[in-house]
Amino acid sequence: MQNRFISKFSISLYITLYLLVHAAGSSAHGGGATMDAAGVSRTFTAVVLVSCFDDGNGPAENLIARVRDNSPPVPGLLVNLQLFKGNKAVSITDTVSGDADYSPYVTLHGGPGVYYMIINKTDVGARSVDAEWHCNTVDGIHTGTEISISQFN
Repeated sequence: MQNRFISKFSISLYITLYLLVHAAGSSAHGGGATMDAAGVSRTFTAVVLVSCFDDGNGPAENLIARVRDNSPPVPGLLVNLQLFKGNKAVSITDTVSGDADYSPYVTLHGGPGVYYMIINKTDVGARSVDAEWHCNTVDGIHTGTEISISQFN
């Protein structure tokens, strides 16, 4: 459901992400939101801090993530996901909105610590998006993953 007030929506996003992350257990991390419910900003950007740590499964070696645009197709209006840490960055775009498929995963090899995950859109218009992320060991085993939202506007 779209919401006309970003402040109300931001609270909803925080609650949704919190519940999804904490209810999903240690091996699944994801969340969904509508970016720019009013649809008037080209620059709408979400910034999430993802902390990767050793939860007993081993030290984190990388963060993987993917994004899905759940909105009806609009020419030129896509969603992007970027990961960065230190002097490394990767990105991916869901090139087919509304097809119910995620983009491929991208992997950033940055070791343990805090990664930035940024989700943005390419033009004016509301986009309903889902993102999924996982911190992994060098052997691909899921390890400690926590998030906090830094920006949503």
